[in-house]
Amino acid sequence: MAYEMKQSLKMTQSLVMTPQLQQAIKLLQLSRLELENMITKEMMENPVLEESQDLQEKDREGSAEESDRAKEAPQEKIVEGEDSFDWQSYVESYNPSMPQSTVRPADDVTPFENVTSKTKDLHEHLVWQIQMTKRLEGDLENIAMMLIGNINDDGYLKISLEEIIAKEGWSLDQCEKALKVIQSFDPVGVGARDLKECLLAQAMQLDPRDEFLEKLIQENLHHLEKKNYSAISKSMNLSMDKVIELSKVVLNMEPKPGRSFSSTDTHYITPDVFVTKINGKYEITLNEEGLPRLRISNFYKNILKGKTTGSLTKEYIQEKLRSAVWLIRSIHQRQRTIYKVTESIVKYQLAFLDKGSEHLKPMVLRDVAQDIGMHESTVSRVTTNKYVHTQQGIYELKYFFNSSIGKGGDVEMASESVKNKIKRLVSGEDVKNPYSDQHLVDLLKADGIRIARRTIAKYREMLNILPSSKRKKFF
Repeated sequence: MAYEMKQSLKMTQSLVMTPQLQQAIKLLQLSRLELENMITKEMMENPVLEESQDLQEKDREGSAEESDRAKEAPQEKIVEGEDSFDWQSYVESYNPSMPQSTVRPADDVTPFENVTSKTKDLHEHLVWQIQMTKRLEGDLENIAMMLIGNINDDGYLKISLEEIIAKEGWSLDQCEKALKVIQSFDPVGVGARDLKECLLAQAMQLDPRDEFLEKLIQENLHHLEKKNYSAISKSMNLSMDKVIELSKVVLNMEPKPGRSFSSTDTHYITPDVFVTKINGKYEITLNEEGLPRLRISNFYKNILKGKTTGSLTKEYIQEKLRSAVWLIRSIHQRQRTIYKVTESIVKYQLAFLDKGSEHLKPMVLRDVAQDIGMHESTVSRVTTNKYVHTQQGIYELKYFFNSSIGKGGDVEMASESVKNKIKRLVSGEDVKNPYSDQHLVDLLKADGIRIARRTIAKYREMLNILPSSKRKKFF
């Protein structure tokens, strides 16, 4: 056997992931709020960046022209010629009013703002009640404070009394007394260790107390969860009417007594882009409201050009200029990409825009990527956490990408449209005789949609629709 050594020259191309390219890719992924925060942070850290204070009416008047520029903007070629870039020349010719933004039509809907609403904290509410009561003193108050610290947002105690005893050395009698006081606090049912104890506490607060109701919770809660009323009737030796009457009371109780006190953040979606029908044609407008308009500081331009400026100072400013220009470029590229992706989606989904979600067409990332000449990963990044305002409502751009479901012959429909049909069928069903998954299969088949029962079950779970056995209502 002969062995032969050969030399070969192989040329390969590889993409060097520079910090600037990483930044450009990261910007594509950011939500609008994250982008605002990121720009604010960069402005604080980079003295060369500043916000343009004048709104430049010509930008508003020229929004249509800017949208046209976005159509013809470079696609994925974000970085080129970094090393040979003439920074001195760039700061001389840099135009802060280049196609950076387009604003939504003045007569469009009022923009959504980020609003945070905060309700009173449950723990604060419980501590206040301890301070207002004289039933707890000394160790009992300390025990109660520890118990409150271990109550979750739903109002349940998430530590056992045995754990507290082992850790602090208090007696079981002391812990039970403190817990009993907390369980008498508002909201009723707080401090319970499980659902049964929570509901029982609420039942015991009723006036007059109902021994049958308490027995139902104590001994037959597992039957009630399954809506097995006949088993409850047999176990408690009560008529079906009485069982249903008691069940209604339990169903009106609060299984999570603490949630009305939970601190909540309410975020209103701010669209990244508007799609508006004007004279029978859909127009795309990028939403730049609320985003700081960046420009290069004239002060630092002049320092860079100054003949007396030291080399170290110039080097520092040039580095900051490099960072600032890349940020501005990346923001522009992000907006251009959002525009082009939205434009492609509009082209594919005209029926949806005109008629609604049941007319959504099957579409995958590849369809848009090939249409606009970008990579699928770029389309994926730019459609995540980005929202479009249409006459059908506000949707995440990812909403429009759906797998297909057969509808006889070569006709296909989007999976999201099938989900909407399932939702509509369930909302119109007889609550005393709800549709089983197989029945839904048959109903959709009659409409020409071929779908397996397991797919129905999967879509139903995605829509948070319970199985028919748990949707059934007896009253």
